Amino acid sequence: MKKVLKSALALLLAGALVAGCSSKPAPTETPAATDGGATAGTCPVKIGLVTDTGGVDDKSFNQSAWEGLVKFQTEAGLDASCIKYLQSTADSDYIPNLSTFADEDYDLIIAVGYLFQEAIDTVSANYPDKNFLFIDSVSEQANVESAVYNAEQGSFLVGVAAGLEAKANGSNVVGFVGGMEGPLIGAFQAGYEQGVLAANPEATIMVDYADSFSDDSKGQTLAVKQYDAGATVIYQAAGAAGNGVIKEAKERGDVWAIGVDKDQYNDGTIDGGKSVILTSMIKRVDISTYTAAKAILDGTFAGGTVVFNLENNGVGAELSSGRNLSDETITVINDYAAKIKSGEIVVDAVPTIPNGGTNK
Repeated sequence: MKKVLKSALALLLAGALVAGCSSKPAPTETPAATDGGATAGTCPVKIGLVTDTGGVDDKSFNQSAWEGLVKFQTEAGLDASCIKYLQSTADSDYIPNLSTFADEDYDLIIAVGYLFQEAIDTVSANYPDKNFLFIDSVSEQANVESAVYNAEQGSFLVGVAAGLEAKANGSNVVGFVGGMEGPLIGAFQAGYEQGVLAANPEATIMVDYADSFSDDSKGQTLAVKQYDAGATVIYQAAGAAGNGVIKEAKERGDVWAIGVDKDQYNDGTIDGGKSVILTSMIKRVDISTYTAAKAILDGTFAGGTVVFNLENNGVGAELSSGRNLSDETITVINDYAAKIKSGEIVVDAVPTIPNGGTNK
């Protein structure tokens, strides 16, 4: 069953915008999830979120997922104890963490990231009476809702921004730093490649992978490599490892980074109030968690696959005027977005540049 959210998702966008563990840890609630007015300890629904090793405060993917639950908890007037998270310090934590929430009778259990594939299939089969949300990949279990994203579409748009900036500053060199190689992050790379070259056919694109979603020092090392080789813009799709790219851009101050998953403009602020974030590829993981949580509360949760794309505003580029993109660039990006929505441009999700290589 495929459900493409349209009108409801658009409404959510107006207001929408992660605790180490052992094998059976106690769930943790965040100070950011405040009492919304319910009597303390009363939970009409209990929702638990499990992160990968990037952590709940990765300023990216996991954090966005948690923010969606905080928004739900606040708007529904629930006690802060009704939503909790567990962080994973290794892959071996995935099944125990998911099982902890199931054993404690949580109404919805969320696995954040495609690395949970084996864990979510195993635990959802072990607990067929529990509801699960799987973010970034698909499970065939009937009690799992799978949220998937056409990240290549949003990445195309930030690629246009990078290509235009590289042309304007005369470098014609841009970079991409990914987390772990595979189809999911490959889609980010693929869309970025196509967007850069659509806007600037003469551009050189460098590609490197950190082989991690948590090692920010590796992300920074790759950023040093690419900036030193002439890149003036780097798009990072590497979770917490990508924070190293932003850190290096801030230390230099005269280069750009592109954020991922959520608006990372403020994370790139340096002295004088300037930000080194050119734009960000927005992947509305927060809406995925918010929507699923609301469906649990309303009794309408049904499982199946939900696709988030440009058409339903589930992915996109951050295009606020008055930041680092010129109004002319914003107009060009919007024109490309319209062509993708209409089908005039079809963005391929398969990258062409090898890890450690360039397009030339």
